[in-house]
Amino acid sequence: MPSAATPLKLPADRDPASPESSAAPDLPDGDALWRRELAPYAQPSPWRTALDLLTAPVAYLALWPVMVLALDVSYWLTLAISVLAAGFLLRTFIVFHDCTHGSLFRSRGANRWVGRFTGLLVLHPFANWRHSHAVHHGSAGDLDRRGAGDVMTMTVAEFRAASPGQRRLYRAFRNPLVMFGLGPFWSLVIQPRIPPKGGNKALRNSVWLTNLAVAVTIGAVCLAIGWQEYLMIQIPMIFIAGSAGVWLFFVQHQFEDVYWENTEDWSYADAALRGSSHLKLPQPLQFFTGNIGLHHVHHLSSRVPNYNLQAANDNVGAFADVPVLTFWESMRCSRFKLIDERTGKLLTYKQARELDSAPEPTPSPAA
Repeated sequence: MPSAATPLKLPADRDPASPESSAAPDLPDGDALWRRELAPYAQPSPWRTALDLLTAPVAYLALWPVMVLALDVSYWLTLAISVLAAGFLLRTFIVFHDCTHGSLFRSRGANRWVGRFTGLLVLHPFANWRHSHAVHHGSAGDLDRRGAGDVMTMTVAEFRAASPGQRRLYRAFRNPLVMFGLGPFWSLVIQPRIPPKGGNKALRNSVWLTNLAVAVTIGAVCLAIGWQEYLMIQIPMIFIAGSAGVWLFFVQHQFEDVYWENTEDWSYADAALRGSSHLKLPQPLQFFTGNIGLHHVHHLSSRVPNYNLQAANDNVGAFADVPVLTFWESMRCSRFKLIDERTGKLLTYKQARELDSAPEPTPSPAA
C-alpha cells in the first residue's frame, strides 16, 4: 500500500480503470505490494462469469413474460414480481459495470459486446459511461477535480460564498427525496440520453446509437404488449433498481470521514482505501448488489470482478483498516452535505454553521 510519504498520483487524463489500457498507475518499487497481492483476484473465472450472466441479464429477461402474464391476474402480483426483477436489473448493471472495467472476461471484445448488450438493458451507452466512470476512478476524492462521475458536493467555503438561489438549489439537490426519488429517473432515463459536452465523436456516437437501439427496443416491446403495459412494468423497476443504485453510489463516497485532498496531496491508493467505503450488507442485498459494497477493493483494483471482491477483502492485508459502514449507518449518510476543506470530512449543515460561529483561535504570544 502506498505510504503517506510517497502518495500515488494520477494526472487527470490517466485512467487506471479503463479497459483500453492494462497499465496500472506508476508506483515506487516498494509500494506496489497491493498490486501483487490483488493480482490473483483480478483474474476472471469463466464459470463464475457464466453464473453472473444467468443470475443477472438472463434472469431479468426471463421475468418479463412472467410479469406480462401476471397483468391478467393482478397488477399487484406484477408489482410483487417486479421487485425481484428490479434486483436482477441491478445485478445486470453490475455486469455492465464490470464489462466497462474489462474485468468480467479475459477477451476485450467479449467485455465490449456483453457490455453493449447489458448497457441496452440498463439504458446506458457503453463507451460513454466507460469513459466517464474511468474519470471518476482517476479523480475520486480530489477536491480540485470534482464533478466527473461523482455526486456534486460543495465545500463549506463554496456554500458560504454561494448566492441564496444557489444555496436553495444545492439544498434541493442534496435532499434525500430528490436524490433518491427523482434521481433514479434522471440517472437511468434522462442523463444517459444526453451526449457529453466536449466528448469526442466516438463518445457522442455511443450515446446516439444507444438511444436509437433503446427507442427501437422499447417500440418493439410496446407493439408486442402495449405501451401502457410496458410502462406499468418498467417504471416500478426503474424506480426500485435506480433508487438502490443511486443510494449505493452515494454511500460509497459520501460518509463522515471520507477522504478529500487537493490535487498536489491527492493519492490514488489513499482515495481508494480511505475514500471508498466498505458497506457491509446482509444477504440477499449483497447478492443483488454484486458485492459492490466492497467498494474500497474495487477502487484499489477495478480489474477484480465482482465475484472476487469478498475474497480479496478477506485475504489482503491492505483492507484491514478501511472505513466500514453497516446498512443502518449508511442510512444516515445523507445528513452530510458539505466538505470541510481543513479536515477533508463531510459535515452536516448544522456542523457547518457551528464552524461559522466558532471564535477564531487567538495567536500565541511570541516567546
